[in-house]
Amino acid sequence: MKESPLFAKSYDFIRWLIPQTLKFPRQQRFVLAHRLQATAMDFMECLYQATDKPHQTSALAQADIKLKQLRFFLRMSHDLELMDSRRYEHASRQLEELGRLLGAWIKST
Repeated sequence: MKESPLFAKSYDFIRWLIPQTLKFPRQQRFVLAHRLQATAMDFMECLYQATDKPHQTSALAQADIKLKQLRFFLRMSHDLELMDSRRYEHASRQLEELGRLLGAWIKST
């Protein structure tokens, strides 16, 4: 399961996100950038926990919550003009795809 597109796309999203948050103004790097990075890493951890059958349902539910939090933090970054519209649109599309893949996994369990 670790080779599934969800894992690969999540990794690619985090790899893209971290350099983007380093461009935030210094005062926001300790608040919003940190929350974005930590939540993205938590999302990935939940996916890995979901590969363990006894904890699968709760880990997938937690991953869904983390994905919703990521959407919120990204929107806040855009609204505070820390992220331009082009990057926000790119991130939103990536999160939408992650949501579809996660939803398919949840549905299959």
